Amino acid sequence: MTGTHYPDLTADAVAAVDELAGAAHTDMSEVLQRSRERTLPASPCVTGAEPADFHGRMMAYPVPDGPPVRVPVVRTDAALHDLGVVELLEAFRTGRTTPTEVLEALSLRWDEPELVGGAILATVDGRSAAAASDDRWRSGTPRPLEGIPFAVKDIIDVAASPITAGSHTTGNRIASADATVVARLRAAGAIPVLITATTEFACGAPFNARYGPVTNPWDRERWTGGSSTGSGGALAAGLVPLALGSDTGGSIRVPSALCNLSGVKPTYGLVPRTGVVSLSWTLDHLGPMARSAADLRAVLAVIAGPDGVDPTAVTPSITAALRDRLGDHGGLDAPSLAGVRVGIPRNWFTEVCDAAVLRAWQAAIGVLSDLGAETVVVDLPDAELLFDEFTIVLVSELAANQEGALDRFAHFDIGTQVRIARGRVPGAIDYIRALRRRAPALTATVDAFDTAGIDVFVTPGIGATAPRLSDVTVEINGERHPMQGVIGRNTGVFDHLGLPAAMIPAGFADGLPVGVQLVGRPWADDAVLRIAQAYQTVTDHHRRRPHE
Repeated sequence: MTGTHYPDLTADAVAAVDELAGAAHTDMSEVLQRSRERTLPASPCVTGAEPADFHGRMMAYPVPDGPPVRVPVVRTDAALHDLGVVELLEAFRTGRTTPTEVLEALSLRWDEPELVGGAILATVDGRSAAAASDDRWRSGTPRPLEGIPFAVKDIIDVAASPITAGSHTTGNRIASADATVVARLRAAGAIPVLITATTEFACGAPFNARYGPVTNPWDRERWTGGSSTGSGGALAAGLVPLALGSDTGGSIRVPSALCNLSGVKPTYGLVPRTGVVSLSWTLDHLGPMARSAADLRAVLAVIAGPDGVDPTAVTPSITAALRDRLGDHGGLDAPSLAGVRVGIPRNWFTEVCDAAVLRAWQAAIGVLSDLGAETVVVDLPDAELLFDEFTIVLVSELAANQEGALDRFAHFDIGTQVRIARGRVPGAIDYIRALRRRAPALTATVDAFDTAGIDVFVTPGIGATAPRLSDVTVEINGERHPMQGVIGRNTGVFDHLGLPAAMIPAGFADGLPVGVQLVGRPWADDAVLRIAQAYQTVTDHHRRRPHE
């Protein structure tokens, strides 16, 4: 990148680009060195070419069964803005309220700046859709998510709405059609009502150059976590009961942990990405964020499956098997995890964590044990190498995605600039090596799960509570650390492996939320969420709200 001529940049801007490139080279050198020193993968004639080898291995795994859980405890007597997806559906069914009444109650909150905190970029008129949902409930013909308002991250297209990816470089773009995931939610009766903030192209800095930061409803001096910043902030503030996010390095799970939410990154390919701005095409995932694991199961059953456009999408047979499981809410009269084996790590995931985070994780494992689960120590093979090569793939694909916009480099925010600069440091062989190691790493991880006989791998969520916006740092055991070295450490490897991973509330540290992460083998999305749901039937962390 150094010395490259960009005709639209001032001399100062060109100097800044060159300086960033030099800093990025130093920053990436250790990552690349570690990758180059590891044993090289076998030749493609033995393992297959990438990314087809990884995709083929993923599709070959069967859909596992999940443990039986009871129908979630449903309350309908809370304030309308506090009800989740499953609770609202029950309130509609019993006539306690209507979609129109819920939309009116929520929309009043959208005009309160102290509640919004920068989360909302635009509103979508849902009044006619809510009225139609009222009619369907009255006539006894509701669809699966009839009348549920939802928010959409500003990289996911909503027809006739401004979708800018949080960037000055996109201008005043208006989406011409719904993304597949939005269209599916609409067809199930859900109603898009908000476009919510993101970090720029889902990778920029907390202080978005176009819209500013999204503040955390639990402490307005802190960040929600990225990149699904607005989706996390809107859910935590009671502006909507459901939001769509994306997850390339943890962007559903990070704000879920830091805002006391439940969020799931599905198995890679389960939810099609058609109509979504790409950050890293081999790492990008779409998924829901909500109030509970039961809500996530209900939504995932609607949005999963191939659309005939996204080439990485799941097969119809896997989709059918998963939908059967996600849609089955019968089970035991009381939650039980008898026969379930829970894997817990000894290293990597516990090494950069505050003591309060570790206590919450250990307490969560204790709850799972009390429900009948057996625990066993399982270490993820080569976790550090996986994280290094995840980093190489992410920044390389970001730089390639944004190469056509380098003449507008000065218009990116500093976080995006740094990551693009980092992505121009690895060579082609570094990038391809990381991709080639990915399929064997998936096999090794699943083999480790099989050897230990585990159903779910449980890690601390994020190693600290929400970062301060004043200096973009987090606190670990009394010491301040740069945020970026901590918040994606426990999440990024599972984007690289494509495994389903849910983040659920696990308690609080000094009044700030702490999460715990549950990870499964390929297509274990329902099994992971059933275990999370069993946990949530005997804990109330997920019911806590900032205003309490």
